[in-house]
Amino acid sequence: MSVESTRAVVSRYIDSDHTDLSTLSDDVIFTNMATGDENHGRDSVGQLLNYMYHVAFDAKAETRNIIVADGKAVYEADFVGKHIGEFAGIPATNKNVRVPLCVVYDLANDRITRGRVYLEVPALMAQLSAAS
Repeated sequence: MSVESTRAVVSRYIDSDHTDLSTLSDDVIFTNMATGDENHGRDSVGQLLNYMYHVAFDAKAETRNIIVADGKAVYEADFVGKHIGEFAGIPATNKNVRVPLCVVYDLANDRITRGRVYLEVPALMAQLSAAS
């Protein structure tokens, strides 16, 4: 893939607030790099994204940087929102969170084939457990 087509696919995905699943390959794999947990396939990744951005949190990713090469992209952002549902055994706290997020994407045939997600979970858990 060219840099231009890689940028177009990743931008479309990010600009959709991670809801344009047509940008993902059918056999896409997202890996939580902190735990090694993997979501396989477009539906599974879509459920993960929906859970993080709309069920456990009412959140958005605020872009800091996007670096693009042929078939590769690095997305740096802040995961920003409110904790509205159960997450990691913690019931909704209604606390606001701001947590560093980085995702490394691999692309082929104008689709995202892999995402390696680096979410600063210790910072997230500290914000959820901090005194109000």
